[in-house]
Amino acid sequence: MSELQLLGPRAHGQACGRAVLKASAEDFQVDEVLDIPLAGQGEHLWLWVEKRGLNTEDAARRIARAAGLPLRAVSYAGLKDRQALTRQWFSLHLPGKVDPDLAAAQDDQLAILRSQRHSRKLQRGAHAANGFTLRLTGLQADRQTLEQRLQCIAEQGVPNYFGLQRFGFDGGNLLQAREHAVRQALPGSRNLRSRLLSAARSYLFNRLLAERVVDGSWNRAQVGDLLAFSGSRSFFMACEADCMDPRLAVLDLHPTGPLWGEGESPAGGSVRQMEQQLAIAEQSLVDWLVSAGMTHERRILRLPIQGLTWHYPEPDILQLAFVLPAGCFATVVVRELVDLVPTGQTDTPCEF
Repeated sequence: MSELQLLGPRAHGQACGRAVLKASAEDFQVDEVLDIPLAGQGEHLWLWVEKRGLNTEDAARRIARAAGLPLRAVSYAGLKDRQALTRQWFSLHLPGKVDPDLAAAQDDQLAILRSQRHSRKLQRGAHAANGFTLRLTGLQADRQTLEQRLQCIAEQGVPNYFGLQRFGFDGGNLLQAREHAVRQALPGSRNLRSRLLSAARSYLFNRLLAERVVDGSWNRAQVGDLLAFSGSRSFFMACEADCMDPRLAVLDLHPTGPLWGEGESPAGGSVRQMEQQLAIAEQSLVDWLVSAGMTHERRILRLPIQGLTWHYPEPDILQLAFVLPAGCFATVVVRELVDLVPTGQTDTPCEF
C-alpha cells in the first residue's frame, strides 16, 4: 500500500525537496520525557536505558534475561524504534530482592545510564512526551522554501497522522487486520492481536484526518467538534463560542478524531455525520474493533511541535530538534518538509 493510502495528503503543500533519514542510528535520536518523581525506594527498580539497533521489546528481553526475571516483570512506557539511538525508562519488579547485576545485558547496543528504586511499576503510556533530534542528510531542497515551511509548521503544527511504521512493511499489518475483520476473528497471539487492532484503529483515524485535511478543517474547530488539550485524554463538545477560544490559535487546544471502538461517536453536527459515513464505509473494520472490546477514544487531529529548532551542520544536512506528545510520530513532521529516500539515492536528479 502507498504512503498516501495509509496516511493522507500533506497539509502545507508538496515536499520542499528530498533527504535521507536514519543513514545512521545517531541521525534519529529519541529521549523519553517522564515527569514522575522517583521515590528512591520501593520494590521496583527503574532503569534509564540507552539503546541502538534494538527495539524496545528486544531490550526488555535482554534486561529480563540478565536479571533472571520473567519478561512480564519488565515494564516500559512506550515502544521506540530499532533503527535509532533512543533513551527510555524500564522498570523491574523486584519484591524483597536486591538490585540484580545487569552487566550481561550491556554492550555497544545497550547501556544502563541510571537506576533508581520506586514504589510503583512503570505503566504503558506514562511518559508525557518524547524529545527528538533528527539529522536529514543528503538534503536536496531550496533553502528559502524550506525555511518558510519550517516557520509554517512551527506556527501551525502538522496533521497528527499515525506514521507508516504503525502499519508494517507495505501495510502488511493493515492487510492482516482486514483479513481477520472479514472473518470477525482475532489472532491467538496477544502481541499480534494488539498490533493488528492498533493498525486498524490507526488507519481509520488517518482516513478521517485525511478528509479534514482536504476540506481544510484539520486545524480549526467546528460546532460539534470534540476538543481536547495537548496531552489530555478528556474532551468536550465545541459550541460556537468554543470555536473562537484563543487557545486554539496558540496550539494548546485542538479538534479530535475518533479511535473507533464500542459506543457511538459523541461528536455532533457535521462532524458526527462525517465520522458516521466513514464508519459505514469501513463497517467490517469498525465491527471488528467493537467485537474485540475496544472502547471509543479520541486523538487530537493537529500535532503541535514544541520547541522546534533547526540548523545546517553541513550544506546538505538539516538538523531538527523538537518535542512531541507521547504517541505521536516524528516522521509525520519530516513528511511535511521533504520526501524521504533510501540511503545512496539522493544523487538521483529530481525536481522540487
